[in-house]
Amino acid sequence: MKLSFKSLLTAGMLLAASWSHAQSADHVFRVSAIPDEAPTELQRKFKPLGEYLEKKIGMKVEFTPVTDYAASVEALINKKVDMVWFGGFTFVQANDRSKGAITPLVQRAEDEKFRSVFVTTNKSINSLNDLKGKTLSFGSESSTSGHLMPRYYLLAAKINPDTDLKRIAFSGAHDATVAAVSGGKVDAGALNISVWEKLVESKKVDPNVVRVFYTTPGYYDYNWSVRTDMNADLKKKLTDAFLALDASKPEDKVIMDLQRTTKFIPTKADNYKNIEAAAKNAGLLK
Repeated sequence: MKLSFKSLLTAGMLLAASWSHAQSADHVFRVSAIPDEAPTELQRKFKPLGEYLEKKIGMKVEFTPVTDYAASVEALINKKVDMVWFGGFTFVQANDRSKGAITPLVQRAEDEKFRSVFVTTNKSINSLNDLKGKTLSFGSESSTSGHLMPRYYLLAAKINPDTDLKRIAFSGAHDATVAAVSGGKVDAGALNISVWEKLVESKKVDPNVVRVFYTTPGYYDYNWSVRTDMNADLKKKLTDAFLALDASKPEDKVIMDLQRTTKFIPTKADNYKNIEAAAKNAGLLK
């Protein structure tokens, strides 16, 4: 059967439209996070936020877990994911690695003055100085609150963890650090205060057995970052979506409770200059 030129043209246009729609439908906004907690916990925390962002940006949103902190940096730089929940130090590493091509969009209000805690079960440890000759676990080597800043404050107290302590270890995650301390694998551990408070609230740790003996001063930490070359309209939609979250609304409060925040606020790369300086001072960034 012969088809007229007009029929062929119409069919071609329909096919092209269908293919274009399929491409659009398949387009996914991929999000990841530094693995500072168990993968199942990260997925649980992100699910309501992902569903909220889908409505705000008009795209399917998927959480893509990574194996370690370095993988989160590489995934964003190499366009495997579109947005990442970074710690302050991981952001600094990503920005350095990409030569300034990463933009932090927002952070929790709590991240303006974030803190780390040192915990122990050992009754003879009551100060940083008491750690001399003892064993200590950090979290991941690339963790701001689980390694960089605890190391920074140890050095400020004239304690070199590499020479003054009997042994240091890296648990890989904050909850794993607490498990190492409570299980007697190390004398003490350093982790972020948010995870510590969550473990206490959920009764996964007894603060009378594993106790905090030192809390650091505040510093800038976590943020949601994207590549600087991301479409400006999409960047604005994402930023506006985070800033619009309101804890007085029940559906938003579910998201914010899981993210452990009262509100999100704008942030900028300059906020992390002190983290960068601390990393260089500790020899963790060239």
